[in-house]
Amino acid sequence: MVDKDLRIKDVKAYPTSYPIPPGQSVTLGIGRAVKRDAVVVKVTTEGGLVGYGESHHGRAHTAIAQLVNTTLRQLILGMNAADVVGCWNRIYSRQLASHGMGAGCAMAMSGIDMALWDIRGKASGWPLYRLLGGAQKLIPAYAGGVSLGYQEPAALVDEVQPHLAAGYKAVKLRVGDTPARDLARIAAVRKAVGNEIDILTDANTAYSVKDARAVMPGMDEYKVGWLEEPFPAHDYRSYQLATAFGRVPLAAGENHYTRFEFNRVLEDGAITIIQPDLSKTGGITEIMRIAAMASAYKLPIHPHSSMTGLNHAASIHFLAAIDNGGYFEGDVSKANKFRDDLVSKPYEVDKDGNVWPLEKPGLGLEINEEFLKKHPPIEGPGYV
Repeated sequence: MVDKDLRIKDVKAYPTSYPIPPGQSVTLGIGRAVKRDAVVVKVTTEGGLVGYGESHHGRAHTAIAQLVNTTLRQLILGMNAADVVGCWNRIYSRQLASHGMGAGCAMAMSGIDMALWDIRGKASGWPLYRLLGGAQKLIPAYAGGVSLGYQEPAALVDEVQPHLAAGYKAVKLRVGDTPARDLARIAAVRKAVGNEIDILTDANTAYSVKDARAVMPGMDEYKVGWLEEPFPAHDYRSYQLATAFGRVPLAAGENHYTRFEFNRVLEDGAITIIQPDLSKTGGITEIMRIAAMASAYKLPIHPHSSMTGLNHAASIHFLAAIDNGGYFEGDVSKANKFRDDLVSKPYEVDKDGNVWPLEKPGLGLEINEEFLKKHPPIEGPGYV
């Protein structure tokens, strides 16, 4: 295609929601889920190419979409969609850098950047993983997403079993309740699954330093693979303190934005499981930089998954293209319409717990725009 065909003609973000029936609601360290939100970004070129991306909703999905539609789009209209670095730098210099490392801007621009990479793939005829320098290969997955929460131990064991039967060799349990109840759940799952299954944990920032001191020795005993976000992302001192409480690696990254925040994470050395989200940290362009920085420290990247199949497919492509890729976070939440109805199937888990990147150009997905019309945004908090 000639450059004029790749000129960005339009950028539009679509906030979308659906309520969670009370019987399907789950409770995490951040509260009880009552709805699911997402922001889908569509970029169109003068030549008619269309790319899609996901901006994380930031629990303020209409605000994130408004930022795309009223400000960021104006910065890149008329630019070459293939110039992902140029588009990223223009948003960074005009909006992000001069107003601090704003999470809202980072999330909003992430969806734009993902859509531009989708266009690049469609223009070249290549799947995203190949554009990024990767190869078609197996990516190990763990059963995670918004699930495996605060059930009684026996019920939690029952929930884990179907995921193992589906092929997963690793599961992520939600902790952040109380140290005693969290350890009771972990102990029950470890007893049920044996030592060959990797048990990971996520506190969703709900622990105090006292809680972490109480729980981490038990996590060592039960061979937990990592403790994710015991504290808020900005609480660097607590992460440093917690390195003395046990051997379980500390994980974080889904609430760190751009390579500039990850620079401190890497230099501090307390967090050794690095978990950026393609829909939050600045998009594919930026997460490739973060992965390269982490590679210099010999640290693995286990990206956090966002709400839709757009993020899921993109994350697998990304993992197939870096030298320090780890797990893909498989979304095992029940009836996720953003995974099942908004897009064509973003991935499959094989009998050995692996996923493959899609082979069609770009992200490799078909988008159901009728879904966006039928599921308008619902205002209000997603967790109560």
